[in-house]
Amino acid sequence: MPGNSLRILILEDDRFQRAVAVSLFRSLGCHQVFEAADGGQALAVLEQVGAVDIAVCDLQMEGMDGLAFMRRVGLSGQVKSIIISSALSADLRRAAHQIIALLGLELLGDVGKPLHADVLGPLLARYQGACTPEKMLGSVVQLACEDEVRQALALQQLQAWYQPKFNLQTGEVCGAEVLCRWLHPSKGVLPPAVFIPVLERCGLMDELLFAQLNQALSLQEQARIQGFALNMAFNLQTAQLANTQLTYTLKGILARHVTPGSRLTFELTESGLLQAPAASLENLVRLRMMGCRLSIDDFGAGFSSLQRLCQLPFNEIKLDAEFVRHLEHEPRCEAVISNTLALGKTLGMSVVIEGVETEAQFQRLLAMGCVEGQGYWFARPMSGQDLLHWLQRRETGPGADGSTVADHSKAYGVSAVGSMF
Repeated sequence: MPGNSLRILILEDDRFQRAVAVSLFRSLGCHQVFEAADGGQALAVLEQVGAVDIAVCDLQMEGMDGLAFMRRVGLSGQVKSIIISSALSADLRRAAHQIIALLGLELLGDVGKPLHADVLGPLLARYQGACTPEKMLGSVVQLACEDEVRQALALQQLQAWYQPKFNLQTGEVCGAEVLCRWLHPSKGVLPPAVFIPVLERCGLMDELLFAQLNQALSLQEQARIQGFALNMAFNLQTAQLANTQLTYTLKGILARHVTPGSRLTFELTESGLLQAPAASLENLVRLRMMGCRLSIDDFGAGFSSLQRLCQLPFNEIKLDAEFVRHLEHEPRCEAVISNTLALGKTLGMSVVIEGVETEAQFQRLLAMGCVEGQGYWFARPMSGQDLLHWLQRRETGPGADGSTVADHSKAYGVSAVGSMF
């Protein structure tokens, strides 16, 4: 059963619904299920029994409500993940999602009321699938030491990994986002969270970018020879734009690989761009002058996106995955996606939909007229050689008979490791 080893805390002020919830979780194999009638009782339970994996939390309760409870346990490590179970309207629950994120908690699901085993079961399975034993015990990511990261960069152990981007309407692979993994000689493949903060602290992000460019452009040429034209998209931090030599170095790399700038996209999150110095804005303009595409990443996650679209030379919008995640249950998310598509068309900007993870989302986006997308439903991040093999198999495999893009990734997908960067 999916919940065999999980510790669950139920916060529900209705005695009958609380009893139903406890029974449901026990039927799903959860042997340690605790209960409380409000946030105050829940804090007392945590003090007595210790940390839990999941708190199933009503938002509106007599006594201490769910919001106050989550504020008290945020960042404490006492609760690893939250499932909202509330009869409040969808817009209020969505606002609660943002509060949960700001409190440093993980939202596992929003299941409404009443609870159903067929909804809870997959959530428990997803939680256990996403959590290593270490994470389930509450340990934080252990950063690598500076000397080891510097050595890894020098020895080219920090390798570019690739997550394909798709044309949703034709199934064509139109590009790939370039991510990063550490191929550690003894620990295996390590995620960016282990080493990216160290590189940022040491001022080595440019060096990583240039190394990734060389790796990705070599792979891009191999793919081109095999008949695949891939635009490579690189994450670029706002601080890197302050480097007055950035575009000159990029031009040199492109010249060595005999590659035009039009084959590259640089993705930047909107945070801090309007306060960037003149040198940063100059670099944005120079990148466009080189033919590179500029994508505003995680669009909609901040507060000044429209202003940035008007003032800065972006020609692509990458919509934040949060809107797709709640597309099926939240009408406002569908409205945001539809209006972003219309905005992109009006401004002459392409729109990339991030975070497509299910067939239902894919079909809904297709019906809305979305063109370009990215997410685990299509393909997970993979190494360069895996990408080349994957592209070849797509040409000769089951999809040659007209199956969907997802059929290919299901048949030949490569597991992701850690978070993306």
